[in-house]
Amino acid sequence: MAILTMIGQLVLALSILVGLHEFGHFAFAKLFKIRVDKFYIFFDFLFPMPNVANFALVKKKIGETEYGIGWFPLGGYVQIHGMIDETQDATALAGPPQPDEFRGKPAWQRLLVMLGGIIMNVVLGIAIFTAMTAYYGETYLPASAVKYGVLPNGLAREVGFQTGDKVVKINGRPFTEFDEIYKPEVLLGDNTYFTVERNGQLADVKLPTNFLDKSSKQTEDSLLLRPRETFAVDRVTPGGNAAKAGLQVGDVITTVAGRPVQFFDELQSTLLANKGKTIALNVQRAGQPTTLKVAVDGEGHIGFERKSTLTFGTRHYSLAEAVPVGTKKAFGIVWVQARAFGKILTGKASAKNLGGPVEIAQQFGGVWDWQHFWGLAGILSMVLAFMNLLPVPALDGGHVVFLLYEMILRRKPSDAFLEGAQRVGTFLILALMAYVLVFKQVMKLFN
Repeated sequence: MAILTMIGQLVLALSILVGLHEFGHFAFAKLFKIRVDKFYIFFDFLFPMPNVANFALVKKKIGETEYGIGWFPLGGYVQIHGMIDETQDATALAGPPQPDEFRGKPAWQRLLVMLGGIIMNVVLGIAIFTAMTAYYGETYLPASAVKYGVLPNGLAREVGFQTGDKVVKINGRPFTEFDEIYKPEVLLGDNTYFTVERNGQLADVKLPTNFLDKSSKQTEDSLLLRPRETFAVDRVTPGGNAAKAGLQVGDVITTVAGRPVQFFDELQSTLLANKGKTIALNVQRAGQPTTLKVAVDGEGHIGFERKSTLTFGTRHYSLAEAVPVGTKKAFGIVWVQARAFGKILTGKASAKNLGGPVEIAQQFGGVWDWQHFWGLAGILSMVLAFMNLLPVPALDGGHVVFLLYEMILRRKPSDAFLEGAQRVGTFLILALMAYVLVFKQVMKLFN
């Protein structure tokens, strides 16, 4: 069921994002009275071969345009009359340009048609982040609320963090919100370091230049640092071992198997060390000590949920106030993508960090959470805009480069050149798809 939920969320998100992207091209084409032969979400052919396996799941012709949903779920397209793209080549454009053809329009109109999809994805991303900011506000954790230091994951321990370290500065500057640790400009920076207080002394912990590669291999907790916190029992699983032992909501666990525990990570490690055993559990209940006998299952669990003792804050925004905040968040995604690609191109990070549909579906998770869904959809919308703006032939950005060349030099590239560039770009995209969809997954199996 969890896998179906992941797939369902991925398909819904891609349908929205691809549909609006293609609508952007469609809307500008219609605005400039260019004929649109097809408008498809997903491909109705085996991409990139427009004459192979041609069939649609749903299609209907309205006026001059055929609308449909294709069977090949890796994109979508609008077939704009008189344009060389993945659906038609130069042989389909014999004869002089016609008034309703793409090639018969001024360069500035063709430029807007090609930018239409990117514009729609940017508008959608801003709209999603603005709406979420206005509706949910922003929850944050004050740095002062993290009283007991941090709990590092495996990668953090590898680079030099220790349990209980108190982060006091980031790149030499004090900070006020704990989430500043996770800012992209911090984690993707070239010389990022944290100043921590450890046993009354200050020490610097520097992130390595290949941190992006290392973080992609992290198999346990994905967050570099979590606040270390005390806890109480918030919910006892009905019928579970803790319920059978008499654990109650509000209990504060003080010792486990004779070992004092103050923090949740201490409880976890002690339970894991006693898997399959029945142990003593000392708790404080309404100020009175109580001893329970509880069985630990084979995974180190006893069956309860904790109540966090951290004090979070929330910033609330009106819709007008949320617009600049949402816009900043949206373009922050583009900055992250550009920075990550820069690291890959300069050799500071590996192409192994590129993800495909499998990784995206995993990000949605096996539980349908609308807040999480729309947050991830907003991120993907900005990523789609960024990817399409890359100056690669066959992508919108490639067409934009050729149109700017025409507008600046007053000379249009030949149809033969454009067709050749389209083939090269398509080959590059296919190679990248093969790497992400096939090679990476095969290597995971071997590893």
